[in-house]
Amino acid sequence: MIENIRQSLRGIWHHKMRSFLTMLGVIIGIASILVITSIIDGTGKKLQKSLVGSGTNAVMVEACKNEQPYVDQTDGNNMPLGFPPVTDDTLKEIRKMDSVVGASRFYGRQYSAQACVGNNQLMGFNLYGVEPDFFDTVGYRLKEGRMMTNEEANEAKKVAVLDSRVARALFGSSTAVGKVAEIQGEPYKVIGIVESTAEKKENYSTYEEYQASQYSMGNIFVTYGSWPVIYTFSEPAGVAVRTAEPKNMPSVGKKVAEFLNMSVTNGSVSYEAVNSDETAKMLKKITSAITALLVSIASLSLLVGGIGVMNIMLVSVSERTPEIGLKKALGAKKRVILGQFLTESAVITSVGGIIGVIIGLIIGRVLSYLLSMEFAVSLLWILIATVFSIVIGLIFGVMPARKAANMNPIDALRRE
Repeated sequence: MIENIRQSLRGIWHHKMRSFLTMLGVIIGIASILVITSIIDGTGKKLQKSLVGSGTNAVMVEACKNEQPYVDQTDGNNMPLGFPPVTDDTLKEIRKMDSVVGASRFYGRQYSAQACVGNNQLMGFNLYGVEPDFFDTVGYRLKEGRMMTNEEANEAKKVAVLDSRVARALFGSSTAVGKVAEIQGEPYKVIGIVESTAEKKENYSTYEEYQASQYSMGNIFVTYGSWPVIYTFSEPAGVAVRTAEPKNMPSVGKKVAEFLNMSVTNGSVSYEAVNSDETAKMLKKITSAITALLVSIASLSLLVGGIGVMNIMLVSVSERTPEIGLKKALGAKKRVILGQFLTESAVITSVGGIIGVIIGLIIGRVLSYLLSMEFAVSLLWILIATVFSIVIGLIFGVMPARKAANMNPIDALRRE
């Protein structure tokens, strides 16, 4: 085997141009596969960070019915039907869970609230009833003014914190801090302006948030205790959870939801980590489908390359007919001749595969830089590409090798 490989490499070196042209299809195919997979893997990781992690590692766990936030039905004590309150002890247990670095209660409404400042009316924003630690949990920093206090949150003080988008929409270029905005018909004093700590403005915690961001005017945060004043009845509180890393979000969200559901007696409603797990699965499914499609297309060039290898090996068999006849006359068995030509075919495609891997990584890196896309080198795909190139050589080398092995030594020697 080693001698066959040495002879194959010597033959490639002696016929450089012919060998290169033979390898060209394999080189292009392997390079294309590496470029596609490296850019798609990198882009997939970037999207996962954007859609799932948001640069803040926060996941929202809310009461849901039919995959939609659940906000109605109360019992005789004005408490949510079948939902016990989320207490301080509940939050303590959640904060003890693995990979959890923060947790906070909240109420939420998306896109259905209304705010007014004089004649300026704003609709389509997200309204949250929160406690002070909510901002750190979900990743907001103070830009202007101050944050709400625990006393204000617990005593239903009518103070509000706006994000920059809402502040601009309601107050224009003037300062919003210290002024009053009417939220759902109730006057609230604006005490602060916040902005997200996410790495990029286009990052969102769920795919639905990304879609809604095209219509949402931003976020308004009022005190947790004043929420029942606005909506006149209590409802299930959600829990915002901050994880150590983005990859922990699906598992942590599921674990927190299961913990909260242990106390829920309403069978038709349950706590869910809102689309964090589904988003991750959807993203993986989409990127896998795209990768499979593009790799299949790129593999067509490997088919062309394999046909080229088979063609040049048939030529080689014809050129070396006297050599084959002499070996068989001296007692070489069919399997020896077969192994020699199969090895030669596999060496040609494997060398082409290695060159293709190198070129593919270089082109992928350059394209990712020029197009401002992420680039991720997958050792698994490098291994797959290299092995695949060898397999191509073996498959398309079978016919020439069998032709050489089945030659009649007398006829072969006569051709000399």
